[in-house]
Amino acid sequence: MDTIIQNVLKEYGFEPLQIASMPFGSGHINTTYLVSQEGHEQQFILQSINQNVFKNPLIIAENVRLVGSYLKEHYPEYLFVGSIPTEDGKEMAYVDEIYWRLTRFIPNSVAFDTLSDPQQAFEAAEQFGRLSKLLNGFDVSLLKPSIPGFHDLNLRYQQFKEAVEKADPNLQTRAASQIEKALRLTFIVDYFNSYRSSSDFPDRVMHHDTKISNMLFDKTTGKGICVIDLDTLMAGKFISDLGDMMRTYLCAYSENEKDMDKIFIRIEYFEAIVKGYLKEMGPILTATEKDLILFSGKYLIYMQALRFLTDYLNGDIYYPVSYPEQNLVRTMNQFKLLSEFFNKEKILQSIVDKCLSN
Repeated sequence: MDTIIQNVLKEYGFEPLQIASMPFGSGHINTTYLVSQEGHEQQFILQSINQNVFKNPLIIAENVRLVGSYLKEHYPEYLFVGSIPTEDGKEMAYVDEIYWRLTRFIPNSVAFDTLSDPQQAFEAAEQFGRLSKLLNGFDVSLLKPSIPGFHDLNLRYQQFKEAVEKADPNLQTRAASQIEKALRLTFIVDYFNSYRSSSDFPDRVMHHDTKISNMLFDKTTGKGICVIDLDTLMAGKFISDLGDMMRTYLCAYSENEKDMDKIFIRIEYFEAIVKGYLKEMGPILTATEKDLILFSGKYLIYMQALRFLTDYLNGDIYYPVSYPEQNLVRTMNQFKLLSEFFNKEKILQSIVDKCLSN
């Protein structure tokens, strides 16, 4: 076993000769290990925190601690996968200038990288919705942003404009049609800003990264168990979670798909997301929030397209790429998904209306 992992686990009271660890999961941000202890059934998940993405990991630890304490007091039956304290009571271990956290591994659970059934979308939307619903009474002002401006569309649009101005002329030329699309769709920014400060559009506790791999399912029943990966648990608008589910669940192919003919919306998955989310959040959403359900998808897809395009123009400094034009392909992919969203708007809105009336 790696010496640094041994030293980290010592912080949690493990004896090196009695433990084993192996790389685990498919995440791209943090490094993850599955930890087993000789003679014990309980296993653990050990993760290092990527400080290039999360500049202050202690903010993550404090946000998770505050939310976990609230849920333990008010909803003790809820399965919240919070951090296990070190031997000296710290939320994270700090070894060799790296922050680490330990959580318990949930037995008989499985996570998926892709969806294969609308029921999975329903289960995930229900679980993400449940977390926010249970935290409806929590004071969101207590939470600090682990990534400032993460889902701030105004910030992302400003970063895009700056990237266009500073980009290499060759990159500007190759991305010209996508830049033109981004500028043509700025009404999405204006529409969001028209609601942004409304008292009927409150800040809530949001997960902010609702891809399907951040959900645990029961291996036997296929039912949703709980949400995981709480790095971006912070205050935000409900459209962050619901929109991110729409962005990542509706198409059978990811943003890396080059064949744009494969990018289309699976209507049955859209209905599953809305039904699952409203099952939990329906009773507490305001009238304005209900009006913005469909908009949440446009908001997140457009913002992600801007982020890919910005990174392309900046020379691929944020998202890992395996070939030079990948971020441009990702941009085209997301704009195609957004166009599909607009093309099917009447059908999608009718589904929303039906779900709200049930």
